[in-house]
Amino acid sequence: MLQNAAQTYQSNQVTTATPADLTLMLYNGALKFIKQVKGAIEDKDVAKAHEASLKVQNILYELMSTLNSDYTISKDFIKLYEYMLHRTIEANMRKDIEILSEVESLFLQFRDTWKEAMQLAKSQG
Repeated sequence: MLQNAAQTYQSNQVTTATPADLTLMLYNGALKFIKQVKGAIEDKDVAKAHEASLKVQNILYELMSTLNSDYTISKDFIKLYEYMLHRTIEANMRKDIEILSEVESLFLQFRDTWKEAMQLAKSQG
């Protein structure tokens, strides 16, 4: 019962979120799944590590597919997302926590910068 309520709340959160909020959710989701991958690698749970890694990869695909190519900065973003995807796949194949930490660091920078931009936009809006 409680789980259904949580799922309904999460679903409502996604369906009522702005595109900016959704991007922030994707960054936070990727960070959560990277932590799961790292924990699974430490626990020697290869299947769980792979499953969580696929979720990070899917988030990167989503971020790439939703970029607005009207902005020149999108070309830089796509290169970084592709790099992060490549490194995530490599980390998954090697079960390498160091590579994951690199990707995690990039996601943290994206997320923190995105949060700042959202706050700036709200204060100016």
